[in-house]
Amino acid sequence: MSLNTFGHLFRVTTWGESHGPALGATVDGCPPGIPLDETMLQHWLDRRRPGQTKHTTQRQEPDRVRVLSGVFEGVTTGTPIQLMIENTDQRSKDYGEIAQTFRPGHADITYHLKYGRRDYRGGGRSSARETAARVAAGGVAREAIKALVPGCEIKGYMVQMGEVLIDREAFDWDAIDANPFWIPQGPDTVAKWDAYLSAIRKAQNSVGAAVEVVARGVPAGLGAPVYGKLDTDLAAAMMSINAVKGVEIGEGMAAAALKGTENADEIFMGNDGQPVFSSNHAGGILGGISTGQDVVVRFAVKPTSSILTPRQSIRLDGTATEVITKGRHDPCVGIRAVPVGEAMMACVILDHILLDRGQTGGTRGKIG
Repeated sequence: MSLNTFGHLFRVTTWGESHGPALGATVDGCPPGIPLDETMLQHWLDRRRPGQTKHTTQRQEPDRVRVLSGVFEGVTTGTPIQLMIENTDQRSKDYGEIAQTFRPGHADITYHLKYGRRDYRGGGRSSARETAARVAAGGVAREAIKALVPGCEIKGYMVQMGEVLIDREAFDWDAIDANPFWIPQGPDTVAKWDAYLSAIRKAQNSVGAAVEVVARGVPAGLGAPVYGKLDTDLAAAMMSINAVKGVEIGEGMAAAALKGTENADEIFMGNDGQPVFSSNHAGGILGGISTGQDVVVRFAVKPTSSILTPRQSIRLDGTATEVITKGRHDPCVGIRAVPVGEAMMACVILDHILLDRGQTGGTRGKIG
């Protein structure tokens, strides 16, 4: 049974390992006639690419994507799109010492228990390197969304790193792309985050983070009851990202502390004859169906398990050992998880646009 594919009509199958010759994605179900070339996809891969700052892994991968099929004369043909990204900077020798050892916090032990074998070179399929293929596929989804729903915009940013959080009162949407942490804050906050993570890295440690992804301009009516809810698929998509341990929609877990009078988004008629909401505690989704408001998803990633600080574990023969994970690793995976979260949001939104077109033809109920 293969479980390397996600999506209903817009389907993405990722393949490849961290230290194999290449990795990539097969994208099936993209509508024909969508303008697409490698440059469009490369823009998004460059945002995720390692080795760009001192706060990410220093593995130097260009992440150059090649489109091998499904595009002709600059547009999609409606046939499967094959995307390939070659690995060029593998250092498998960095992992030789852990070939017989299970690294704490990693999938080493579960892969072994399930399959009886594992690719110890960087974790194989369990490596965050796999997410490069998702970002490439997300680039395809973005171009299709641009053609089908002009004005829909997807943006991710960090809202927390360890003990530090953003200031919601000073939220600056335009600042997100201007700093290495993808935070919606000014230079003073960026400097504090820089100093905080530098101290973590110098202490040979790592730290977790929370990432928020917002889709603006999503039309009302996406998602279907009861097992095809938009938030169901978004939660599954975000939870499938490496190191993610929690997902929230809208207020998420904070809704448990609210009263009904605080949580229910009141509804009014707008001047254009369309409903408007007083707030967005629901995260743009009610009953699994989009309301037309911003769709807001938040996910938490655990601290990077690969650290130079010794941790206790066992070897394949059952003996006790001490593990120091060498190699090149992110002190906070939340930074490079931002473009991955955006890509998963794009894939799910496009999938539901296509599902809605198939079920309703785009018709909507009238108010007034």
